[in-house]
Amino acid sequence: MDVRAVAMGLAFAVMWSSAFATARIIVADAPPLMALALRFAISGGIAVSIAAAMGQSWRLGRVQTRAVLIFGLCQNAVYLGLNFVALQRIEASLAAIIASAMPLMVATLGWAVRGERVGRLGLAGLVAGTAGVALIMGSRVTDGADPASVALCMLGATALAVATLSVQGAAGGGNLLMVVGLQMLVGSGALGVVALVLEDPVVRPSWVLLAAFAYQIVVPGLFATLIWFALVRRIGMVRASAYHFLNPFFGVAIAWVTLGERVGWLDILGVAVVTAGILAVQMSRARVPAPPPS
Repeated sequence: MDVRAVAMGLAFAVMWSSAFATARIIVADAPPLMALALRFAISGGIAVSIAAAMGQSWRLGRVQTRAVLIFGLCQNAVYLGLNFVALQRIEASLAAIIASAMPLMVATLGWAVRGERVGRLGLAGLVAGTAGVALIMGSRVTDGADPASVALCMLGATALAVATLSVQGAAGGGNLLMVVGLQMLVGSGALGVVALVLEDPVVRPSWVLLAAFAYQIVVPGLFATLIWFALVRRIGMVRASAYHFLNPFFGVAIAWVTLGERVGWLDILGVAVVTAGILAVQMSRARVPAPPPS
């Protein structure tokens, strides 16, 4: 067993899942897109500065540049931007569960676009995972969750799936910290333009807001992203993505502990089904060999 990879995967899952609860705190007192643009500007600036001091180059190859641009736009601008907007009207646990469906979307897109084989176990996982997400969303919408915000989270998760399919090129070309910083700056620029057009710069400052913002910069912003890239480089995309099966549990648990969000029995059942579905998909992708070259 690769103990270091396991520790990295667990750390990533906790850090990634914690971003939803702290984002919920931020958007209660600050414009979501403006706050996110500022977060990425600071995180990206720190990462690029450290990378330059380490001798890493901002001159990337064509494949890596393309991957950084797609990842910066799809994950940082579209996925997180839509989630920050949605978190003004839905609970952090629901947003975390929807985002956790990303591996299911990756498997579906991989099959539809790249012709990747899924296998019977993977197909069963896709069906179960989708059913689990639908169960939770249906229960929450019935209880008053905003359908438009749920749709924004679904659209964001789709963008994250596209980013995940393209990230392998960025992880394999070196300059890891520089890559992380540059994709954050790409997201910051895109979000900043939209925020200037759509949002009013009204902020209600507090120590809680400052603490949540600082946490977002350091933990989900820098540490989680670095750990994810390093984990993909260490064990590969398929095995690294398997750790996403922990995100539904951690997302709900952290929102319950930090924000006092309620957890019903349908949520628990849905989280269990989604978790099992994600794990089945990742196990299937690890088992099914790639098709031979033509």
